[in-house]
Amino acid sequence: MMESVDKRWYVGYTWWITISAIAILAVRLIGLFVPAVGDNLHAWGIDITTVVLALITLLYRFTLYKKHTETLGLNFATLLLSMIQLTNAINMINITGWDNSWYILVLYTMFFFSGIVGIYPIIGGILLLSLYILISIPDINKTDGLTLQTVGTLAVGYLMCVISYFMWRNRYIDQESQKVSHLTGLLKSNQQQSEILIKSIADGVIVINTEGTISLMNPAAAKMVEWGIDEASEVAANKVVHLTKEDGKDITDEENPLSVVLKQQQQIDKTVQLIGRKDKKTIVSLVISPILLPKTNEFVGAVAVLRDVSEARKAEQQRADFISTASHEMRTPVAAIEGYLALALNEKVSKIDSAARSYLDKAHMSTQHLGQLFQDLLTSAKAEDGRLTSNPSVVELGTFVEQLTNDLRLVAEKKGLAMDFLTEAGNTVNATNGHVLQPLYYVYADADRLREVIINLFDNAVKYTEKGRISVGLTGDAKVAQCFIRDTGPGIPPEDLPHLFQKFYRVDNSATRTIGGTGLGLFICRKIVELYNGRIWVESQLGKGSSFYINLPRLTNEKAEQLQAAAANTVTAKPVNSDVAP
Repeated sequence: MMESVDKRWYVGYTWWITISAIAILAVRLIGLFVPAVGDNLHAWGIDITTVVLALITLLYRFTLYKKHTETLGLNFATLLLSMIQLTNAINMINITGWDNSWYILVLYTMFFFSGIVGIYPIIGGILLLSLYILISIPDINKTDGLTLQTVGTLAVGYLMCVISYFMWRNRYIDQESQKVSHLTGLLKSNQQQSEILIKSIADGVIVINTEGTISLMNPAAAKMVEWGIDEASEVAANKVVHLTKEDGKDITDEENPLSVVLKQQQQIDKTVQLIGRKDKKTIVSLVISPILLPKTNEFVGAVAVLRDVSEARKAEQQRADFISTASHEMRTPVAAIEGYLALALNEKVSKIDSAARSYLDKAHMSTQHLGQLFQDLLTSAKAEDGRLTSNPSVVELGTFVEQLTNDLRLVAEKKGLAMDFLTEAGNTVNATNGHVLQPLYYVYADADRLREVIINLFDNAVKYTEKGRISVGLTGDAKVAQCFIRDTGPGIPPEDLPHLFQKFYRVDNSATRTIGGTGLGLFICRKIVELYNGRIWVESQLGKGSSFYINLPRLTNEKAEQLQAAAANTVTAKPVNSDVAP
């Protein structure tokens, strides 16, 4: 693998050029006010051409140079800068004379370091010296055409070019190739072992470089995408790995995980549909991780792992279908039992003694719990297979959450708990002190579904908090609107936090054993929030309470007005049924 030039050489070389240009401009500026300096400017090789080239050097160094290092590579940007300075040095030598100009040392220095940006400046230096021989010394055949000093100057110039070539030839490498070389080196430090290891992995493995092209692919991945390994090498990953959403809908370029990981340089974990070259469709779990160099933390590419989960998805779908059907069918008899128990408990319908009433009350509560379980099972099944009904619209969370908090206040106060609505600045809003001025937090979601999530979190907070307060709050920034529900309950053990939003998971403690629950509420909340590209999580400390957070993408006021206007036009512009008589 070719060794690369350390970035410090480029930085030092460009700063040497920059300081030289600053010195030229400084001397020229001093000459405007100090006659002794101004009278000697030409003798020092500083004319209008020199000043203009020095200005171009500084303008390029502090503007376009930085942009070029990001797009064309550090070496190419340095090459452009050095060529400007090389032209300036030749001009200054021509003014002061080739036989005794001290600017020749500047030229030699540039020749010596020109190799860090490749062979081109070395060739350019040799050509410039040769051009000087042909143009500046036309009587070369005469005895006085070439002096010993001139010959020595040319010889040393050629020698510096040759030294530069041999010093840097095995170290020069352009920046993009350097990143690919690093990536290849990481993967093939022990080539034979790496190949055996990668080929033996059952999951598909694809390595892409910073340009988005495939550097390495194992046989499992080649089978999934239906491309040959050699055929896919150096081809754009988006072309080889054709991805759609799990339901078959197209993924935009901005959403494509292969593109997103190169921009954000963060791990991405998604379940998507992979369409092979021969239209074979596979549901895969896709995990793409950025590759960062250990010492410099420089991003050099990404590795994608594809796992075929088609069979697992089919099994999950069958389970979901069974749960959905069973829940739907069992809700009817359970509802009938609950209805009959309600009639039996109605004093106007039947008369029973106190002992029988206590038994019927317990049976009625159990039936209600069973009905809620079936409802949650049905909702969770719909959430998993995408059948969860949703009618999103523009919702202003400030008004929405505040109104919902006022509606739920009596439930908390009935248990002796205080309840607050907290704004962004931490101010408490209630009926006694009035409203405070707060920004508008617009989101695009189904208000009924959001209400379901907040009520579920609120009910949990009330059930598990014996004393203290429940706080519902709203905050956010330009991109995110955040709602939180905070309690002063017993808290959640750290080992339970990662599993809290899983299906049927419940914290095992004395409180959960005495308080009923299906273990599906938080799972449904997560699915609803994810339906609107949001995120839900919990932070908790034992003995200090828990805080549940909901993040939703925030709409700008302009975007919210556009969506509201579009919705209003859709409602008013109803199609006319021509079959109906006037």
